[in-house]
Amino acid sequence: MTGTTAATNGTTGSPGDASGTTNGPTGTTGTTGDASGTTNGTTRTTGAPEELTSDVTAPLHLAVALDGAGWHPAAWRETGARPGELLDAAYWADLVAEAERGLLDFVTFEDALSLQSAAFHLPDDRTDQVRGSIDAVLLAAHLAPLTTRIGLVPTTNVTHTEPFHLAIGIATLDHASRGRAGWRPQIASRAADAAHFGRRTTPQLTEDDVTDSESISQPLRALFAEGAEVVEAARQLWDSWEDGAEIRDAATGRFLDRDKVHHIDFQGSNFSVKGPSITPRTPQGQPLVVSLAHATTPYEFAALSSDVVAITPHDRAGTASILAQVAEAVERTGRDVRERPLRTFADLVVFLDDEPGAAARRKARLDEAAGAELASDAEIFTGTPAELADLLLDWRSTGLNGFRLRPATLPHDLTAITRGLVPELQRRGVFRTEYASTTLRGHLGLARPASRYAKAG
Repeated sequence: MTGTTAATNGTTGSPGDASGTTNGPTGTTGTTGDASGTTNGTTRTTGAPEELTSDVTAPLHLAVALDGAGWHPAAWRETGARPGELLDAAYWADLVAEAERGLLDFVTFEDALSLQSAAFHLPDDRTDQVRGSIDAVLLAAHLAPLTTRIGLVPTTNVTHTEPFHLAIGIATLDHASRGRAGWRPQIASRAADAAHFGRRTTPQLTEDDVTDSESISQPLRALFAEGAEVVEAARQLWDSWEDGAEIRDAATGRFLDRDKVHHIDFQGSNFSVKGPSITPRTPQGQPLVVSLAHATTPYEFAALSSDVVAITPHDRAGTASILAQVAEAVERTGRDVRERPLRTFADLVVFLDDEPGAAARRKARLDEAAGAELASDAEIFTGTPAELADLLLDWRSTGLNGFRLRPATLPHDLTAITRGLVPELQRRGVFRTEYASTTLRGHLGLARPASRYAKAG
């Protein structure tokens, strides 16, 4: 498709993005169009079962992934960037306020246990790229009272962080945001991270391992299995307080109904959690779990653990193929998606400008400043908002529910999404003109689950 740039092997971004993998072999090229051409966004492609396909007449869902100065490693050097404010909470407040003005479903915040690196599996000593970040959960908690509708989805590491602490942190965020919290669990794919804790070691990926997504995920399979246990323990902790457990009756002196607070007695492969949580049941019951997946093992993780899975196709045909693989993972794990729907998003790195060709020229300038062409696990789009709208509707016809867009530079490409792409999608009648819900689950049409410990009737 005109106005797009093919992605090469992803070696940038946070180590261990929830899948812990990158997508595609080194040097892969191509365009975002496919041999079958584009559609008008009103047909459905076969491949994924009906339960995992979206209704193409339903509103499109949009999220943005915020990371530093943007997803291009030279973004901090771009005119309009704010490199001196990357650790300033006001900078992030401005970005999330802009995303909320654009009526987006949610924003995600990257996080890691080590400094950013140009290599996926190893630390580096570079000083020409952004290094350093602030804690994603604490940042989201700060932003919660500054926003009213947009979902807030921080990333946390589940390999080296205690499940109990993770669960109560995300539950607290759901209370602070009044039902807009999500969580992106992330395994530790970089072995060097273990040295910060001194309690365990994790597999050291080799140069051969990082040649493709399947090779990356295989040595990490045990960490994914453990990650799924962490999510399940968190879900049980979130359920450990039933609705109505807090009586708060000063006249009778009863604050708590003890029969509605439960020990979970969760036993994992490498940890156990007795419970109950110290945090009462949250507005959403269970905050939304989001994962990023590139290969068979992380697709299974998503099928077991996630409410939303973000995938990284590079064209329309690839989108249909990956959705079919996700559906196979759902079937293997025995998940009933009628009872527990799994929303599917596709990730794209975006350079957006109103003038045709301007985005491609901007990317070329940034590539030159970085000394290398941008590499990403996700497809890289350069073009106008109208061209991106065409692509999104084309890919959605394969069964996607939405897209998580990664702005290449901030704030430029974020405002291009909110003030260029969103109005274009609204003109086409496929994106909301106002928020209809106050919770993140509500934005995505997901029901509030009941506590598993609540007595029927």
